[in-house]
Amino acid sequence: MAFEDVLAGWLVKQRWFAGKGRTVHDLAVVADTEIVPGDPGLRQLLVTVSHGATSDCYQLFIGLRARLPAIAADRTVGALRFCRIPGADLTWAGAGTDSLVLTGEQSNTSLVFGESAIFKVFRRVAPGPNPDLEVAAALADLGSTHIAEPYGWAETRIDGAPAVLAILSRYLRAAADGWALAATSVRDLYAASGTAAVSSPGEAGGDFAGEAERLGVATAQVHADLAEAFGRSELEPEAVRELAEQMFRRLDMAIAAVPELARYADRIGDAFSNLAKLTEPVPAQRVHGDYHLGQVMRTQTGWVVLDFEGEPASPLAQRRARSSPLRDVAGMLRSFDYAARHQLLTHPERVALAPVASDWVQRNGEAFCAGYAEAGGLDPARNAVLLRALLLDKAVYEVIYEARNRPNWLVIPLEFIAET
Repeated sequence: MAFEDVLAGWLVKQRWFAGKGRTVHDLAVVADTEIVPGDPGLRQLLVTVSHGATSDCYQLFIGLRARLPAIAADRTVGALRFCRIPGADLTWAGAGTDSLVLTGEQSNTSLVFGESAIFKVFRRVAPGPNPDLEVAAALADLGSTHIAEPYGWAETRIDGAPAVLAILSRYLRAAADGWALAATSVRDLYAASGTAAVSSPGEAGGDFAGEAERLGVATAQVHADLAEAFGRSELEPEAVRELAEQMFRRLDMAIAAVPELARYADRIGDAFSNLAKLTEPVPAQRVHGDYHLGQVMRTQTGWVVLDFEGEPASPLAQRRARSSPLRDVAGMLRSFDYAARHQLLTHPERVALAPVASDWVQRNGEAFCAGYAEAGGLDPARNAVLLRALLLDKAVYEVIYEARNRPNWLVIPLEFIAET
């Protein structure tokens, strides 16, 4: 069996492979670079996978190597270029630091080097600026305390343009994942519900509202830094109407893919129509673009925001385009809803706990929005029409995603839409 055939069989089984459900028509190794010779050695491959009229490019590493000296030395290896950000402290890199591959990621693969750095390897790569590196470097230059500053990156050239392959950044020691913290709060609440001591989310031992408010403050500060680094503009009423039309088109595609969404088409359409009727300009700027509890970490000094690459499935130009900062707010509010509802999917007291879940979502959503507005963010309460449209547009996206990847979770966005 040819190497390409073996590779194709392995590739389609990976969590980060984006072509699930589509037939692989052709696979070709378009670049093969020896990074470290010998045995063990390390090779980097770029592989194109064709699905009929479309194709994707993936980055693979073949071999095993525990050290990463190339970025510290600003090395060039064949077609690969390893770049160090000026002033980055990489003294640890020559100390033989062991690496550990993290589990659980879907679109990328990350390696942690001791307690010093994390190396995020992009699986799908494309020519052009990388928003994650672009944004993190810009915010680091501004002195933002809410990002993990980058130390360097690896790149190659595709179609004559630079393409970022990986980013080396500060590792957040002793940090807690936002999703894990919220899930613990929900779990404690569900366990205590029904006892005389707990009658509301605020009385549960793992109340999350304080952290939600602080996260709202951090989000507003990150948005302010993004605006300073990349500028502000406005979406005029005509552009807002086009935004609503885009939402309608996504809704039509979602209904075609998931017919049960059709029963809510009028409810969703009303929200999009109300958005199209706005007569005042909507503030726009660079945003995170894929904002949820899994993209934030709670450190000893506060919240840190990760992964500014945006929605991986979206075109690069769209991920770098300015948008309403409330798009990120909507993403986080939907994440609160997921944190509360996903634990009910198999819970024996699901029906009884549904109101408790709704109370938790409302309490933390209100706390997040309050912190966001108080820290100078666009007040969600004063922009209810825009926020509702963005929330439902996000839920429509979730319907398609869950139907394709986690059918058992499809009920989460559908229940939200039904109740909104």
